[in-house]
Amino acid sequence: MSRRVPDLSPDLVLRAYRAGLFPMAEDRDSPILHWLDPPRRGILPLDGFHLPRRLHRTLRAGPYTITADADFAATVQLCAAPLPGRPQTWINSQIESVFNSLHRAGYAHSIECWLGTEMVGGLYGVALGAAFFGESMFSTARDASKVALVHLVARLRLGGFTLLDTQFVTTHLAQFGAREVPRAHYRAMLAAALARPGRFPAKPDPQSLAREFAHLAAPPRGAHTPPHIL
Repeated sequence: MSRRVPDLSPDLVLRAYRAGLFPMAEDRDSPILHWLDPPRRGILPLDGFHLPRRLHRTLRAGPYTITADADFAATVQLCAAPLPGRPQTWINSQIESVFNSLHRAGYAHSIECWLGTEMVGGLYGVALGAAFFGESMFSTARDASKVALVHLVARLRLGGFTLLDTQFVTTHLAQFGAREVPRAHYRAMLAAALARPGRFPAKPDPQSLAREFAHLAAPPRGAHTPPHIL
């Protein structure tokens, strides 16, 4: 289900998220926006996230440097840009502008993945209470967006968040445990998360972050890890 969007403002976007809706443009160059309220919502459980061993080794060994909120505007700009296999995005200039305003107001956050001085991956979203609404991610180097996602999940866990909304479930997200829930279930989860405090830790203690990575990489007790994701 979608509804036509009036001119966006930071306050309108925040009220929409609290009600379970999110905005999308028809494409990068379109001025037409819609509120989306899908019957099944994508979520990535923070207590059921799966970190493959190979990706865990990448996190520990590099080669990427990870920052948070270091260059939010560039992260959104790169998420909006076309890439091979993704010629169009839903992020138009109006969405780009309002999310930059939300970042300046302290609601929107980004994770950046750097290779030297070049940003090669990243993601951004909005934090309200203990809910984080993931908006978009991009990658121009191997595993860069995956590394950014793991850093996001670790920070959200450290910050007391209980809900990571992915809007939809893609193959990329499904490998980490993302799943769909019915709209009514999502709204109950959202209400509970909005009633709790959350704090986005842009610069967490490195040892705490490493412990989170180790926890996310450990399979549940008694579980068998399929060999194709090792």
